Amino acid sequence: MEPSSLELPADTVQRIAAQLKCHPTDERVALYLDEEDKLRHFRECFYIPKMRDLPPIDLSLVNKDENAIYFLGNSLGLQPKMVKTYLEEELDKWAKIAAYGHEVGKRPWITGDESIVGLMKDIVGASENEIALMNALTINLHLLLLSFFKPTTKRYKILLEAKAFPSDHGEETLRIEDILEVIEKEGDSIAVILFSGVHFYTGQHFNIPAITKAGQAKGCYVGFDLAHAVGNVELDLHDWGVDFACWCSYKYLNAGAGGIAGAFVHEKHAHTIKPALVGWFGHELSTRFKMDNKLQLIPGVCGFRISNPPMLLVSSLHASLEIFKQATMKALRKKSILLTGYLEYLIKQKYINDKATIKKPVVNIITPSRIEERGCQLTITFSVPNKDVFQELEKRGVVCDKRNPNGIRVAPVPLYNSFHDVYKFINLLTSILDSAETTN
Repeated sequence: MEPSSLELPADTVQRIAAQLKCHPTDERVALYLDEEDKLRHFRECFYIPKMRDLPPIDLSLVNKDENAIYFLGNSLGLQPKMVKTYLEEELDKWAKIAAYGHEVGKRPWITGDESIVGLMKDIVGASENEIALMNALTINLHLLLLSFFKPTTKRYKILLEAKAFPSDHGEETLRIEDILEVIEKEGDSIAVILFSGVHFYTGQHFNIPAITKAGQAKGCYVGFDLAHAVGNVELDLHDWGVDFACWCSYKYLNAGAGGIAGAFVHEKHAHTIKPALVGWFGHELSTRFKMDNKLQLIPGVCGFRISNPPMLLVSSLHASLEIFKQATMKALRKKSILLTGYLEYLIKQKYINDKATIKKPVVNIITPSRIEERGCQLTITFSVPNKDVFQELEKRGVVCDKRNPNGIRVAPVPLYNSFHDVYKFINLLTSILDSAETTN
């Protein structure tokens, strides 16, 4: 199934279909892709919801014992099966040895975050001393902006993505040329550039190194909100020279709702950028418990830590990060390109906007078609009310979400979604839209 570096997903699908002597939309293509998928066994590491347990399900339309088609890892990742084991280990340690748990076990509570931070470095492309696991995403955004945003009479602006960017009429996404043009034009008055790595609605993957280089050339600090990028696309924060970044862990990192978040500060700022708010866990461990009120701040992002890590949240994240270590981001991204490309191909085959069939419902993909400009998510819109389509998908056990103004986000995640999931989704969508066509 592995596409060559020069082979687009559509070409891969067509090549396999020719090999199997069937149409590219045939179920045999999906089954073949799954059979050849070297990462397919990781699906067994997660609990996949059953049809019977989903609140909106219509049991008359499904087999209640089948797995749901879960395409919502961009909102909440599925639960790794080892989470229960790791949580029980910490609860058992608390029950049996109480305060001694601060210093013993595979995750000593006093350094629990540090015990797993090494598993994050390849996911975000940074060294361990550039990463801290702490708080929630919004809190970390506040902490980092308090230190990096220091407005002056000359530099007082924060640049972030919005629909106000110049673009051709009708464009849903932002062109990199337009972003760089604004940076060049306004950069002398910009203190901080703060962009998403992947846009939550459109699924557009922004060119992080290009934005970073352009912003820093104008004297701006450049940071990124990686909520929809971490665990989704390959990142190389250190080598790209990004000044700061932060992310949550409950989406693609599968750490559970409200999971412990992460922050990055480039090592070049370790001795120059200080936290505006200081807590005792930003103090060097060797003297932390002397309680002499003499601050020995840890250099870099670890100095931004406020308090001790919540060990149950650390344990949940640990279970997922171990899966990422085995799978590797490189392999996951390679599968993701083909998995989402297969979804895109089937949508275009079924619902190309053909004026000759004007009565047929139209499906549009607003996520960029270039693979380097997107992660696993596709955002799709319809010529019929998206609320109706969404409700019918839910009744049939498809878990995705609708977002205003008129999009439905569909995110096949390479860790636990299959090509056959995509095939089944397209069949269900087809039946729903065919029904809508008949009704109208």
